[in-house]
Amino acid sequence: MSIAANIESLQLDLKPIGVCLVAVSKTKSNEEIMEAYTAGQRVFGENMVQELVDKYEALPKDIEWHLIGHLQTNKVKYVAPFVTMIQSVDSLKVLKEIEKHAAKHGRVIDCLLQVHIADEETKFGLDHADLIELLRSEEFASLQHVRIRGLMGIATNTDNEKIVKEEFYELKMLFDGIKASFFNSVSSFDTLSMGMSSDYQWAIEKGSTMVRLGSTIFGKRVIKHFKLKDGDN
Repeated sequence: MSIAANIESLQLDLKPIGVCLVAVSKTKSNEEIMEAYTAGQRVFGENMVQELVDKYEALPKDIEWHLIGHLQTNKVKYVAPFVTMIQSVDSLKVLKEIEKHAAKHGRVIDCLLQVHIADEETKFGLDHADLIELLRSEEFASLQHVRIRGLMGIATNTDNEKIVKEEFYELKMLFDGIKASFFNSVSSFDTLSMGMSSDYQWAIEKGSTMVRLGSTIFGKRVIKHFKLKDGDN
């Protein structure tokens, strides 16, 4: 299937259930991205800051760019003028840097707090205790140019369905708890970004509202429609 056909098939599945599709375009050419764009895709995710900046400058300005890779504080200034969402915020230090540069540009930048849910030390993210400490801090309360939209997580890289679903379920429970405790009256805290090409269907079953798909869109695999079972968490 072509990139355009993949986009159309995915949107047919995801739009009716309210799941946002982020097309992960890292390492992909501008021509490939434009094929997805022409098919109607507007939200794209990049891992590397320089690649994101280059593509922003070259491609249509109505694209919503998400930074989904690890963000170092010294790179925030390059994406602050235009990025739609930063999904990979894993410390108060990074949030404060985003605040500083967003203020310079008169913007409020949407962010997700990345939670470490995988059984892998190589993954980034806050643990549960650090997340609570961050949200309770006076420094966090003082931020005016950052809007926390929800949580993001990356599951363990394994074919074991039970392990991955448990990690997604735990993140959904944490999301619900954080919303009730800290964002109960904040309607914009509405995004749970979990699920990639290898596991996005499991993530949706467990409550994901945003999936990050690369090879499913830009690769050769055939996309099959799926239906969620009644009673799935």
